[in-house]
Amino acid sequence: MDERFLESLYEAAIVPELWPGVLKRFQSQTRGAGAVLVTVAAGRARWISSSPEFDEVVATHFERFPDNARTARLLGRNHAGFLRDVDIFSSDEMALEPVYADFLLPRGLGIGVATSIVSPSGEAFILHAEREWKEGPVDAAQIRRLDGLRPHLARAMVLSARLDFERARSATQALETMGLPAAVLDRSGRPVAMNPLLAAMLPEVAQDRIARLTLTNAPADALFAAALAAIGAAPADAAVRSIPIAQQGDRPPLILHLSPIRGAAHDIFTRAATILVVTPVVLGELPSASVVQGLFDLTPSEAKLAALIAAGIRPRDAAATLGVTESTARTTLKRVMAKTGLHRQAELVGLLRGARLGPAGGQAD
Repeated sequence: MDERFLESLYEAAIVPELWPGVLKRFQSQTRGAGAVLVTVAAGRARWISSSPEFDEVVATHFERFPDNARTARLLGRNHAGFLRDVDIFSSDEMALEPVYADFLLPRGLGIGVATSIVSPSGEAFILHAEREWKEGPVDAAQIRRLDGLRPHLARAMVLSARLDFERARSATQALETMGLPAAVLDRSGRPVAMNPLLAAMLPEVAQDRIARLTLTNAPADALFAAALAAIGAAPADAAVRSIPIAQQGDRPPLILHLSPIRGAAHDIFTRAATILVVTPVVLGELPSASVVQGLFDLTPSEAKLAALIAAGIRPRDAAATLGVTESTARTTLKRVMAKTGLHRQAELVGLLRGARLGPAGGQAD
């Protein structure tokens, strides 16, 4: 590999958005049809590819064959170097293995070269160049050159993963300067980084368990679990992402906000999926509809109705004020109750009457 490739490799370690360019260089130098960098963790694969066209091939590959033997054998060999398909599968095995027989070989592929590298966090990175079958396998001399590159790849990947951890920690620290308890969570809801303000809420408000961060308030935790499961879904998804926790003793009501971390190319180097921010609320004036909407992910019509209900107006009178039927108002109220995780109208009134942001969150309106 030339010096320019190594330069671009270490540049990508610092600026993760440059990884597709590195993969294009790797693809070119291996005479591949495409190249991909894959992370395998907890049975889930994520990737960056060298081009949108090849990304489609990779996506179809993992969608149709999520537990394929090709990946399993590569990881199982635990080989500190590059391996070719022909090193881990015989021709007879390829003819019987679905990922080859039904997907790769009909496309003229299946003659790639790859290596796996396990990161300190336990994730396995796979760098793979797919070649067209007519090209034949890479030769021994090329394997030796690739093996010489592998230590550089390992350092660059681990550096990318470490820097993304530091970015996650910096995000929670920045929110702390604003007086906001916060954490960055992985895809399972486990904390990747947590600032001291949120840590101080353990275990009264939340508990850091092996499976995920849990809330001690059972109804709120049910909403929290549903929101975590929905992270990464289509924008139209209706799952609650702002979760109220009722007042307990001297502790004021809390609103938990979940913001997905979406779409960046360096997503594969970190387990971070969600930023969790906690907004304490204090007793004060009745909130406006805009404040209610922002706190609870409500639509404008839902927020207007909720604000009227908080003011003590009955659904029938609120319907008249809004110019809708009582039936429509009650249906809208049911949606509000579902989104806030509450079961009684009185609970909604009690929560909203305290929903003026205190010093920790700033005056909302």
